[in-house]
Amino acid sequence: MARITLRQLLDHAAEHTYGVPAFNINNMEQGLAILEAARSTDSPVIIQVSRGARAYAGDIMLARIIEALEAMFPAIPICVHQDHGNNVATCLSAIQHGFTSVMMDGSLKEDAKTPANYDYNVAITTEVTRLAHMVGASVEGELGCLGSLETGEGEAEDGHGFEGRLDRSMLLTDPDEATRFVAATGVDALAVAIGTSHGAYKFSRKPTGEVLAMDVIERIHAKLPNTHIVMHGSSSVPESWQAVFNAHGGEMRETYGVPVDEIIRGIRHGVRKINIDTDLRLAAAAEFRRTADTSRAEFDPRKFLKPAMDAMNAVCRERFEAFGSAGQASKIRVIPMSEMARLYAHRR
Repeated sequence: MARITLRQLLDHAAEHTYGVPAFNINNMEQGLAILEAARSTDSPVIIQVSRGARAYAGDIMLARIIEALEAMFPAIPICVHQDHGNNVATCLSAIQHGFTSVMMDGSLKEDAKTPANYDYNVAITTEVTRLAHMVGASVEGELGCLGSLETGEGEAEDGHGFEGRLDRSMLLTDPDEATRFVAATGVDALAVAIGTSHGAYKFSRKPTGEVLAMDVIERIHAKLPNTHIVMHGSSSVPESWQAVFNAHGGEMRETYGVPVDEIIRGIRHGVRKINIDTDLRLAAAAEFRRTADTSRAEFDPRKFLKPAMDAMNAVCRERFEAFGSAGQASKIRVIPMSEMARLYAHRR
């Protein structure tokens, strides 16, 4: 199965009312865990690569890993997505390395930590969309800054996230502004700010509408029923994995993630892409700790990595099933990027 663009995948998800988890990868083990879970559930998948991951593993290594995954799992449609691109060059270089989709996060300036104004966001996102669509790649934009409604603060991940505090209006996407933004930029998907944030420490208590504004998604969907909505910072930070982590020497303080049932609620209101990274990190790290604690003489890295892969696989399978993407991979006929480019040109 050829690589698929984000636009085609999310169009299929919208037609059949399901969501697609987008998992971040940095290495082979994460890729194998994600794709094996996709194969076992017949799910399409979005593999995301952050700027931090590209710096860690290198573009050539990541490109070869993804090529190997394609060859090993030929029946699975794979969207390869640049997560939180900070400028035009980052997005274009991703496409040059085989990415089928890019995110231009113009909610922050190029330093990826200073909030940008609306006009800057529109201008840079429009330019990336114009260039990406010329070759058939998809574009995700972002409106509003990801951050906690409890504290007003952001959480940087891989060097991306605002510094300091923001008022509530900047931490929530305005539905009217979203309508204008999508019309002006032509993005294929829109990431919205609803109180979620990167990392494990999202909420100090089980989130309610006061700190997790799912109603914003519903209002945006009412105004933009044909726009694919993206939820960032949507790891659920399972208590079961926190317990394993802490039982074997970890010191993770009490924290709450985004409940799966709230994500499912979002899927009913236009959410089609759900970003998940922390859950895989936590599951893998918990198994590293368990192995180190229970097999103290062990030094073979494979004996640490195999249980970690199994743990990540289990998390992925749970999300594929919960979001409704299980059983959908075999129903998708992939359109080549060259054809997507012609479709974009026709729409212009």
